[in-house]
Amino acid sequence: MMKTNAARILDGLKITYELREYKVDENDLSAQNVADKVGMPHDQVFKTLVASGDKTGVIMACIPGAAELDLKALAAASGNKKVEMVPLKEVQPLTGYVRGGVSPLGPKKRYPVYLDESAGKWPAIAVSAGIRGCQLVVAPDKLAQAINATLCQIARN
Repeated sequence: MMKTNAARILDGLKITYELREYKVDENDLSAQNVADKVGMPHDQVFKTLVASGDKTGVIMACIPGAAELDLKALAAASGNKKVEMVPLKEVQPLTGYVRGGVSPLGPKKRYPVYLDESAGKWPAIAVSAGIRGCQLVVAPDKLAQAINATLCQIARN
């Protein structure tokens, strides 16, 4: 199993985690599909979205795979009046990650990360390991510590 930068960051922080590999389906990069492939509930696999606030600039949001990002809630949590999703073509230049492989750990530049508070109801959650086909399963409090995340309610079903 290949070690990714995200995994190396957790190693450096002495945070335990599990890597789960899965076969990538280029036609379905959804978090729900990933959850099915790694054998976890959809709400336990978190997708990392890249947004931009009118005051803060680029921010990242981690929400359950089956949920939608509440842009108004993210704006309020991040001190912005307005937040919008970053166009897909800008995600890789900003983060170094491709769609389906965006991790809150180790982007090119460190951005503020907002983690939906529902993560706390699980003993562990999965986030992308930074490449398609690999998830990091880690305790949500340890992940939040590693990425200096703000816990808040930013997801809606």
